[in-house]
Amino acid sequence: MPHPEGGWFNEVYRSHERVVQDALPERFGGARVFSTAIYFLLNMGEVSRLHSIRQDEVWHFYDGEPLQLHRIRPDGQHIAQRVGLSEGAMPLVVVPAGDLFGAEVMGDGYSLVGCTVAPGFEFDDFEMPSRDEVYQRFPQHAELIQKLT
Repeated sequence: MPHPEGGWFNEVYRSHERVVQDALPERFGGARVFSTAIYFLLNMGEVSRLHSIRQDEVWHFYDGEPLQLHRIRPDGQHIAQRVGLSEGAMPLVVVPAGDLFGAEVMGDGYSLVGCTVAPGFEFDDFEMPSRDEVYQRFPQHAELIQKLT
């Protein structure tokens, strides 16, 4: 199904056990399942728009072209990481909680990855600021913001 950030996703795992709210950091507004996992597909010309979540997110490469994952740390540092099996890429990349991040396909095809989140993802944990909000926070990354918002 279409993902709000762009691309396509299918949730393939959601733990049946939960972590109670009192055992989680304050940034979570309620209990969460232990972990969730999705398949995420980006086609050439599509992007995963800049967004953030409250958890660490582990990206696993499965098939297709490498994916360029862009992260903007809260201090404004831009980190680009290639997810894939080609030279210079890593088959597994972690996006720390709170980083603003987005992605694009590096080639003429598609990228199929998996994303694992713990504690489990809920859409309440998802934030996708407007282009203007991102420009105001990180004007030094105008070209990247234009491409991924």
